[in-house]
Amino acid sequence: MIAQILVVDDDPIQRRLLKNAVERYGHAAHLAENGLAALEFLKQTSVDINVIVLDLMMPEMDGLTFLAAARELGIDTPVIVQTGQGSIEYVVQAMRAGAFDFVVKPVSPERIGASISNALKLDQKESKSRAGRRQRTSAVGFGDIVSASPDMLRVIDLAQRASHSNIPVVLEGESGVGKEMIARAIQSNGDRAGKPFITVNCGAIPHNLVESILFGHEKGAFTGALEKHTGKFVEADGGTLFLDEIGDLPLDVQVKLLRAVQQGEIETVGAAKVQKVNVRLISATNKDLIEEVRAGRFREDLYYRLNVFPITIPALRRRKEDIPHLARVFAERFSIEQKLAKTLSVGPGALALLTAYDWPGNIRQLENAVFRSVVLAQGDELTEADFPQIAAQLPEFRPEELAATAVMPTPSAAADQAVREALAESPVFANGPRAGKPDPKAMLAAAYPQAENVIISTDETGEVRKLADVEEELIRFALKFYRGQMSQVARKLGIGRSTLYRKLKDYGIDPDDPLKEAA
Repeated sequence: MIAQILVVDDDPIQRRLLKNAVERYGHAAHLAENGLAALEFLKQTSVDINVIVLDLMMPEMDGLTFLAAARELGIDTPVIVQTGQGSIEYVVQAMRAGAFDFVVKPVSPERIGASISNALKLDQKESKSRAGRRQRTSAVGFGDIVSASPDMLRVIDLAQRASHSNIPVVLEGESGVGKEMIARAIQSNGDRAGKPFITVNCGAIPHNLVESILFGHEKGAFTGALEKHTGKFVEADGGTLFLDEIGDLPLDVQVKLLRAVQQGEIETVGAAKVQKVNVRLISATNKDLIEEVRAGRFREDLYYRLNVFPITIPALRRRKEDIPHLARVFAERFSIEQKLAKTLSVGPGALALLTAYDWPGNIRQLENAVFRSVVLAQGDELTEADFPQIAAQLPEFRPEELAATAVMPTPSAAADQAVREALAESPVFANGPRAGKPDPKAMLAAAYPQAENVIISTDETGEVRKLADVEEELIRFALKFYRGQMSQVARKLGIGRSTLYRKLKDYGIDPDDPLKEAA
């Protein structure tokens, strides 16, 4: 199907590059140089636009203003916003305003193509049928892996290449990033598809039972061995054995594992002879194995046998582009599993909240959070209120606290007394040429301990500060106060956006990192 894509960007070179990327994937591209032009196009055109690719930083009407105006007009076309490096605050605002996805500049044709493809897959019938198929079979393919980030797409590409051979693979990454799902996809995409896929969590087995569970034991091999036990290697014969948290294997078991990897032979505990097995081995760890080797906790020879094809899976906080897609997929899946009358959607505010959070537990934590919200949801759409435990950890999603910290208290008798008492202490008096004279900053700090953002009008010599110095400090404060929202900063300062950008350049302020610059 040929999709109609509207590209909104004030940079003509960027518009041309995006047009080429859109057409490369067989879609039709329509161009607009800013938000106003895009709104006029949408009002007048008879073309049914399927996806909008929107730059956030534009003159006349920026991306956030366009999103708000489009919502007022009832335009519900999926919008993919473009943002610069390190500007997650803009992304959060865009998700709140209803953006479907975001990409980080410079964006590759593959990344924008994947994002457009995801936006075109909003048909709920497709999602339900896909979820139904997943319930009927445990097979997981690469098509089931939800991702839009370039780093994760590279992981999938490496895993697909590894699936065409029996090369040992080590999946590295934090707990909860989806290592087992990648392992299952490697199995399903290779010659061993349909064969056994056996999982062993090496960190969850008591050390005295690891050898027996992996390699099996004969009846009477040790006290309590009342019957013969088939080990995981034999269960996985012909298929794949996935050893999760392999860094937790005891050293004595690592010796036997090395033989199994090298020669395809295992020794069952209590057996008189070795047994041949044909197993594809995929390992996973959240540890740095080379550091474990240096510390003597992991055999060096086994490390080099296993670490032939390492694949590092990035943490979810490193690929925030995936969060909106994962949240939608989880909400759809759990809605079906809970047999809800209607599939729950994820509202813009909830998407903004989930994107702003760093998810130390990665995808597993996100999945559990969405599951809880689906079970407890009252309406047809998940909102910030359905994720109270996440919102509690993000101060920017607690407006009552922001309002409280934004108000400067009125001087009180107690504050005046604090100033008088502080005058007796040396920090309130300036040193050097003005020794013995009150220091205005010290006096203000004594009166208002929380007044860290107040701008002082005099310098350390007691003279009025230069206008440029005060202006720079005010701009930095405004950037921090309004969290880098350039349109709002310019409007509150009473200057145009072009003037604001010129002053940022003059003062060496980075607009993509307002919080850092304001600190």
